[in-house]
Parts: sequence; C-alpha cells; structure tokens
Amino acid sequence: MAKKEQKQGKDISEDGPVIVKRGAHAEEYDERKVYASVYFSCRNAHLSEQEAEAIAEKVAPVITGQAKKEKIILSDRILRLITGELRKYSEDAAFLYETHRDLS
Repeated sequence: MAKKEQKQGKDISEDGPVIVKRGAHAEEYDERKVYASVYFSCRNAHLSEQEAEAIAEKVAPVITGQAKKEKIILSDRILRLITGELRKYSEDAAFLYETHRDLS
C-alpha cells in the first residue's frame, strides 16, 4: 500500500504525481480535473458535447503522462501544458482555458 503524507489536511500519495498550487499548497494530481476543465473550456467555446469529449479524451492522458514523468509539477506548468495541447484542437477553447483563472 502506498505511504501517504499529510499536507494541509489532505493525504498526498507518494506514488502519484503531486501538483504544487498557487499559495504553495500541494494536492494529488487528478486526471478527472484536467478532463473536466478541458471539456468545459471546449463547451464554452461552443464546441459540441461530442467534440468536447473527444478533445478532453485526447488532452487529459497527455497531461497525465507528463505529470507522472515530473512527479512534482507546478499548477502553472499544468496550465501551460493544457493550453498548448488545447491549441492543437481549438484556439478559442485554449484561450478560454488560459484566461479563466484570471476571471474567476
């Protein structure tokens, strides 16, 4: 069983990648969050559900693979990676993803 470490009230597995967020807190990487954020960026860019799902299914595993290679990855790096991958499929979705953080 993977040993876990407590970080600001959350369990962090030593097996999986860890994201260091703004404010320096860490959390375990979750591909579902990447998928969801890509999907909703695509939908907000007026892509169909099917297009959004197809893009999210392509982008999420690429980001997961990179996160696993790096083990500890900054959230800003995740942002840049996702934006770069999204640009391959939709400039509008990439723009919305990249700027959403500034608006929220």
